[in-house]
Amino acid sequence: MERSVVFAGFGGQGLLFAGQALARAAIKDGLEVFWIPSYGPEMRGGTASCTVIVGDTAIGSPVVDRFDAAVVMNPPSLRKFASTIGSGGLLLINESLLGEEHSERTDIDELRLPCTELAAESGDDKLVSIVALGALVGRLGWVTPDSVRAALREMAGKSRLGDARRREIVEADLSAFEAGMRAALPVQGLAPSV
Repeated sequence: MERSVVFAGFGGQGLLFAGQALARAAIKDGLEVFWIPSYGPEMRGGTASCTVIVGDTAIGSPVVDRFDAAVVMNPPSLRKFASTIGSGGLLLINESLLGEEHSERTDIDELRLPCTELAAESGDDKLVSIVALGALVGRLGWVTPDSVRAALREMAGKSRLGDARRREIVEADLSAFEAGMRAALPVQGLAPSV
């Protein structure tokens, strides 16, 4: 099994963080991983994306012609990446910023979630990418939820803030992740695919 996903949107939406969390989770699950960030010269507000490739054997190339999934958080990312998803793949759209925009594709699973609202309900509206990560894991099951939770705890552990603040950050990340998983699982009654 080899699977690929691109997380794409504005810089500052936490896309690289979400991709790195997925990559770390895959390592915890004993999988091979590539994590490839891409961003413009702008710090926040410009375009940013990252590609994550996971596999149960050595990954031959970091080049992806067709993604198995794409997480798009803004209109430019939808326009750029919707056509790069292979037939039968997943397109996860942040409808909070994309409104009624669609991919116009009928051969993929288009999952539309109000990521910003779900993040806000979880306690921090900045965690839209963690909500999307939860939805991706819940829908596709490429990695175990426990490995993602562990990765999020480790990544927050790198904070130079005090223990109380670190606990707040971990709890917010975990809450956003759970909200995304819950939102993705019941849609169309689909079970995660492996």
